[in-house]
Amino acid sequence: MYKKVDTGFLFLFLFLEIPPRVCVCSIKVSTKEKKSSFSSLSLSLSSCRMESLPDAIVQCIFSHMNNAKDVAICNCVSKRWKESLPFIRSLYFPRNSFDNHTGIDHPDTIVWKMISSIVKLEELVVYSPFSSTGLASWLLLVSSSLRHLELRLDNLAEYQSCIESPSKLDCISAAKNLESLKLWGVLMVKSPKWDAFPKLQTLEIVGARLEDPALTAALQACPNLKNLLLLGCEGVKSVSIELLHLEQCKLDFYGGGNYSLTLTSPKIESLEIQGCSWIRVRETTRLRNLSISNNAGRVYMVDFGKLAALEFLSIRGVQWCWNAVSKMLHLASEVKHLYMKVEFTGDFDNLQPFPEVDFVDFFNSHPQLQKFDIHGAMFAALCQKNSLKNVQSGFVVPCLEEVVITIRSPLNAEQKISTLESLLKSGKVMKSMAIRILQMRSSHSSADDFFDEICRFQRLNHKIVRIE
Repeated sequence: MYKKVDTGFLFLFLFLEIPPRVCVCSIKVSTKEKKSSFSSLSLSLSSCRMESLPDAIVQCIFSHMNNAKDVAICNCVSKRWKESLPFIRSLYFPRNSFDNHTGIDHPDTIVWKMISSIVKLEELVVYSPFSSTGLASWLLLVSSSLRHLELRLDNLAEYQSCIESPSKLDCISAAKNLESLKLWGVLMVKSPKWDAFPKLQTLEIVGARLEDPALTAALQACPNLKNLLLLGCEGVKSVSIELLHLEQCKLDFYGGGNYSLTLTSPKIESLEIQGCSWIRVRETTRLRNLSISNNAGRVYMVDFGKLAALEFLSIRGVQWCWNAVSKMLHLASEVKHLYMKVEFTGDFDNLQPFPEVDFVDFFNSHPQLQKFDIHGAMFAALCQKNSLKNVQSGFVVPCLEEVVITIRSPLNAEQKISTLESLLKSGKVMKSMAIRILQMRSSHSSADDFFDEICRFQRLNHKIVRIE
């Protein structure tokens, strides 16, 4: 019979000096699974006297167990171990928990029996298939003690989930003391019947088909959220979020990339947005990390408040309107780490290169910049002759320590080499410059000469410059 124990328990046994008569044999520790499990620790019950373990240690072991299969097996270790099962605080049912189930009891019933044997269950994670009836019965048992709930709903393509009553989402309302809720594979085309989750601080929805009113209603039931993650969601068109306590927010919408977002969260500190074309976030006094990307569509409009606290800014996408780019650069004047990977500007289907960006004005406008990750179009915009003429011998970029530059074209090779030299010369505290040559057309007549020049530049400054 095999059991798996977290390595911490082995140190616990040694630290408490378990008497020699307590014999633990054939120990094998596995750390492959994130969820703690007891399947790799082999206990030779014929030679081990499990009854000798103090109650405190047995209860401590069980308080850190969560894999449902391991919990079930522990019934066979000893009577005292079986009697300690109620001290488990977390239960985890993997995806394949009932793949080979041939018993009489339905999987929902098995889960119910296991939950009912626990005095104070605080965390429940279910990846295996289940019904709404089963979920309702489980949550009825643990509604007062449950703090963390994670469910793999897998009902994106199920018509039945649209008409069943109550739905799986509706059943969650019974767990009113939840502090974190994570849902996978969610179909939320109707507003869930949630009254309120006053203690809920973390909501994560991964892989979802949503409708605007349903999402709005769900978020209104979570007024005290501090962490919100919507990852791989589709179906929404216009998202309006008003959460006064929100601090961390990651929104990832896929599809046409033409969604609009309005966010009202005065305490927001970190914000990641993917897939929106129109973005309005007015209360940003605490915002320190901001990432905006649109891989499928275009970014037409950004409307942010003051970004005085902003330390990290990332803007990515195929096409941004230049007004949106220039506005973000203007607002982020105190940024320390700037990442730019936008290929084109222009409105609608009119793809245009970046206009000229003055080298001196740009760095004077961002005096706190420490790390600059710049790709193609923006680098080309800084490499214009008129821009480089303004670089005088005494010009200094005071804080710049690290630069990562991606070059995709050998065009304007002379200006690009001059820009690299100006960056290195003006960056008095420069520690690292990485030059990435990406998908450069080797058939171009000047490609080889340009690459030779970059290699020469790297050799002359080998302590700082590297080529990737």
